[in-house]
Amino acid sequence: MFKIKLLILLLTSSFFYSCANQQINSGQKYSLAYVGGGFDGLLLKNYLLSSLKNLDIYNPNSNYQINANINHSSGLYITNINNTSDREKITTNLSIQIIDTLSQCQILNEQINVSQFYIYASSDKFLSNQTAAREIKKDNTESSVNRFINKLRTIDNKCDE
Repeated sequence: MFKIKLLILLLTSSFFYSCANQQINSGQKYSLAYVGGGFDGLLLKNYLLSSLKNLDIYNPNSNYQINANINHSSGLYITNINNTSDREKITTNLSIQIIDTLSQCQILNEQINVSQFYIYASSDKFLSNQTAAREIKKDNTESSVNRFINKLRTIDNKCDE
């Protein structure tokens, strides 16, 4: 019985190790161009830079350039018929492109949309509304960057002609 448990543990640990050990194209590096979007763009640039550097795929002199732009929109979100609570939905739109600067062609053009909502108080003067909106924007930005980094695993750096 002990041997069976040990074998099961060994198999599951090797499975988790193989899933966690996946690498992005180790030879391919990317540079980061201008990131638009004001303060939200600065936050996006910091997330992108840290993710690319952590994976060791960032080189400021690379021919593959990442262009990104982010914006957030908000609106009333109605969840039920009797309208017992007011909710605000914040949608984050990330537009990201990878361009080969040598051949001036576009490798990837991706639109990533993430949305969340929160229950808000009826006045704009409550700090909880502003704090919730700021945190949701930060979380949406981080989630969008994670989706993009996962997308980098599947692309091959060939131009779309």
